[in-house]
Amino acid sequence: MSKVEARLRELGIELPEAPKPAAAYVPAKTFGNGNFVYTSGNDCRVNGKLMYEGKLGIDLTIEQGQEAARQTAINLLAVLKEHLGNLDRIKSIVKVLGFVNSAPGFVEQPYVINGASTFFEEVFGEAGVHARSALGTSDLPFNTPVEIEMVVEIGD
Repeated sequence: MSKVEARLRELGIELPEAPKPAAAYVPAKTFGNGNFVYTSGNDCRVNGKLMYEGKLGIDLTIEQGQEAARQTAINLLAVLKEHLGNLDRIKSIVKVLGFVNSAPGFVEQPYVINGASTFFEEVFGEAGVHARSALGTSDLPFNTPVEIEMVVEIGD
């Protein structure tokens, strides 16, 4: 078992199977002389079903949005495990880009995406600290409250 997976177990988390693409794309792609992986956007599915649906600021609270962001981060690690074979290959989380399905006037997207950011720090420590953007959008696919993609630096 990898060190990262051992840490996940300490946190009471078992990675799910990596979500399958919903359209014509790959879940992850290695680039930059093989030093980086870019993931496609993921959502907050658990066993194939969204844990929450709707817009922050109308349908969901910030706390529910944070839970959705955390689940999305877990799903991203499942994608990376399938792509890399071993999560210990991740040297650092470089960039996280989070989209929040937002009601008009909702402006607290950074607090929602903190659900993913704090999770990555819990799992990876200093290597989990990353650059980030948190954007509001009027709609997201399948009515998911959040969609997150990321860039990670990898080693052997």
